[in-house]
Amino acid sequence: MTSSPSPKPATTPGDDASPRSGRRKVLLAAPRGYCAGVDRAVIAVEKALEQYGAPVYVRHEIVHNKYVVKTLEKKGAIFVEETGEVPEGNIVIFSAHGVAPVVHEEAKRGKLASIDATCPLVTKVHKEAVRYAKEDYDILLIGHEGHEEVIGTSGEAPEHITLVDGPEDVANVDVRDPDKVVWLSQTTLSVDETMETVDALKGRYPNLLSPPSDDICYATQNRQIAVKQMGAEADLVIVVGSKNSSNSVRLVEVALGAGARDAHLVDYAEEIDEAWLEGVGTVGVTSGASVPEVLVHGVLDWLAQRGYEDVETITAAEESIHFSLPKELRRDLRAEAKAATEG
Repeated sequence: MTSSPSPKPATTPGDDASPRSGRRKVLLAAPRGYCAGVDRAVIAVEKALEQYGAPVYVRHEIVHNKYVVKTLEKKGAIFVEETGEVPEGNIVIFSAHGVAPVVHEEAKRGKLASIDATCPLVTKVHKEAVRYAKEDYDILLIGHEGHEEVIGTSGEAPEHITLVDGPEDVANVDVRDPDKVVWLSQTTLSVDETMETVDALKGRYPNLLSPPSDDICYATQNRQIAVKQMGAEADLVIVVGSKNSSNSVRLVEVALGAGARDAHLVDYAEEIDEAWLEGVGTVGVTSGASVPEVLVHGVLDWLAQRGYEDVETITAAEESIHFSLPKELRRDLRAEAKAATEG
């Protein structure tokens, strides 16, 4: 990915600007943007194109970001909705959101070589679903209906999993044995929303079992914590991200819940409405976990041109997690796919 010049150095917290004062400044959230899972998935597509040449097919958007998808398309990636759209003997990459086992079977039947770019944290939830299904639990999956991650996780044990789409959906839940029920969750949800749903479920099922570790991904949590910290001071929060990005949409909600007067989601700086700046002294800026930093710099440049040149970084956590690339990139997948078609 390309990069833009870094923003001006951060001002020192506690300087002469009080929260919501008339002086124009930007609060820049840290961490923001790419998480380790997204970075791994995007690099997997880039490496596959370098290693095997175009075209390389990707089932669904590799991550939910318009800019990333368009950039990879220019390099030779072809995005498809279903595995069946990929011609025999080609390479297909599964997105960071994960897929159900049936999709892997479809790829084998279609004589395709596959690269699984599923985020390891999503894979963890898949394994938990398989484990609890084997132990004959009813699994309550907290998430949004139709989201790719939810579809993939549900496919691991469809006869055991019931989707719970928020606290208001709890009344519709029915289980076989209230003493043998566990909850899992989509990794990109709002932490607060998830726990509200869990509390409502525990009101019905006091013996509800929690997963061995929190399913909400570290990156989602860290970005939400940073937004909460700056939302209390910001008149306006701009979240860079695409509308089909669950974690980006949640950041807007978290900002408003934290006290920001206004908050908006944009893919590019050009989408910002200057009317949003009316009466605004402090602008908070952050980005979803699938957003490259170049888009954030575009927003900072746009704001600087309108007088918001002071940038103060609000740091909620330091991130140092890295995931290794999919093991399939260490094999000659073109040769494997060709052998499959000839076999």
